[in-house]
Amino acid sequence: MVYIDGTEESITAAQYAICLASFSGAELIAHYVINTRAMDDLLKARIFLQDEQLEYEHDMEADAERYLNYVNELAVAKGVAITKKLSSGNVNKEISDSVKEMQIDLLVIGELSRIRSRRDEFYDESERAMRLVSCSVLIVKDPDRVWEMYESLA
Repeated sequence: MVYIDGTEESITAAQYAICLASFSGAELIAHYVINTRAMDDLLKARIFLQDEQLEYEHDMEADAERYLNYVNELAVAKGVAITKKLSSGNVNKEISDSVKEMQIDLLVIGELSRIRSRRDEFYDESERAMRLVSCSVLIVKDPDRVWEMYESLA
């Protein structure tokens, strides 16, 4: 399973996961989680009104679909079958639950952002997911090298 969050790092992770699936014949799942916990926090802090939250949720769903479709195109271009999974909720819990339910044996994530404070570390959803999942985790770095590897696939 590759976790997609709309960042360049997650797209690099998807390219790497496509390469792994191509080399090994493994089944590949691209999972995007809409972070409703963050939206609930914004609503509670009165930064969003209820109507604004619904509009923002629709925008986030559209973004999620766009990124999942893009990753699907990347996989199809290299002859790799991919399953798209979209969920919403607490990101690290959704990822952890999916790993258990789908019996995932490897979670591929993009490079983690630099931690500037303990608070940042606590709120980094990818890092929290990485620590909670029951399977091995592969952190993908070096986007130029990954791109070359992806491009070299037949």
